[in-house]
Amino acid sequence: MMDHLTPILVGTLGAATPLVLAGLGELITERSGVMNLGVEGMMLIGAIAGFATAVGTDGSVILGLLGGVAAGVLAASAFAVLALSLAANQAACGLALTIFGVGLSAFIGQSYVSHSLAGLQPWAIPVLSDVPFVGPILFRQDPVVYLAFLLYVLVAWTLAHTKVGLLLRAVGESPEAAHAIGYPVLGIRWLATLTGGGFAGLAGAYLSIVYTPLWVQNMTAGRGWISVALVVFAAWKPTRLLLGACLFGGVTILQFHAQGLGLDVPVELLAALPYLATILVLVLISRDRNLLLLNLPASLSRPFLPGR
Repeated sequence: MMDHLTPILVGTLGAATPLVLAGLGELITERSGVMNLGVEGMMLIGAIAGFATAVGTDGSVILGLLGGVAAGVLAASAFAVLALSLAANQAACGLALTIFGVGLSAFIGQSYVSHSLAGLQPWAIPVLSDVPFVGPILFRQDPVVYLAFLLYVLVAWTLAHTKVGLLLRAVGESPEAAHAIGYPVLGIRWLATLTGGGFAGLAGAYLSIVYTPLWVQNMTAGRGWISVALVVFAAWKPTRLLLGACLFGGVTILQFHAQGLGLDVPVELLAALPYLATILVLVLISRDRNLLLLNLPASLSRPFLPGR
C-alpha cells in the first residue's frame, strides 16, 4: 500500500499547484470586491503564451513562465477596463473573457500542437528530501510547486497581518467608506485584478510548460472553474483554499493510480471525479449559510465609480 501511496501524494502536490495559484489569484481579486469568472480563460491564455514563449526561446522555462504571467495580466486588464473602469456587469465580463480565452488559445495553439518541451526536473532539497516518507513527498518537487506554497504563505500573511491586506479587505467590504477617507478604490481593485490575472497566467503556463509539458487545446480542463469554486469552498480563507486544492488534486491524480490500487471503477467515472467532488463540496458548503455570509466580501461583484 505504501508503494502506491507515496507516488499518489507526490502527484497530488503537482496536480494541486495550478489550483493553488489560480485560486489564490481569484481570492485576492474577490477580497477587493471584484468577481472575475474569467479564470479559465486567463489560464488558457497564459498556457499558450507561456508555451509559445518557451518554444521561441529554445525551451527557456523561466521566460515561458514569465510570458504566461504577462499574458494573464494583459487578459485581466481587458476585464478590468470593462468591469471596473466602465462598471459593466462583472459576471458577464468574466464569462466573455473565458469564451475569448478558449477561442484565442485554440487559434494560436494550432501552430504548437506538434511541439514538446523538456519541462523541469524535481529539486531535491538536501537532507530534508532523505527523510523517510515525508521527504520524497514534500521536498522532491519541481520549483514551481515550492513557489506556489511560498505564494500561499505570502498571501495568507499579507491578508492577515499587514496594512495592505487590511486595505484590500476594507475595499471589498465597503468601497464607499474607503473612498471617503481618501483611498483609491479603483486603483486598488485594478491592482488586485491584475494580480489575480498574473497568478492565473502562471497557473496556465505551469500546465503547458512543466506539468504536461506540451500544448493541448483546452488543456486546463475546467481547472479555472474549480479554482473559482475553491474560493467559495474556502470561505475566502487561504489555508482552506490550500487544503481544498490538495483535496481536488488528490482526486485528480487518483484516476491514474486506480488500476494499480485494484479499483474496478469505470475510467469515465474516475475522470469525472474532480468535478463531482467540486459539486458535492459546494452543495455541502452552501448549506452553512452563516459561514458564507460571515466571510463573503460585502461588496463582491458590486461596481463602484467615484462620484456616482
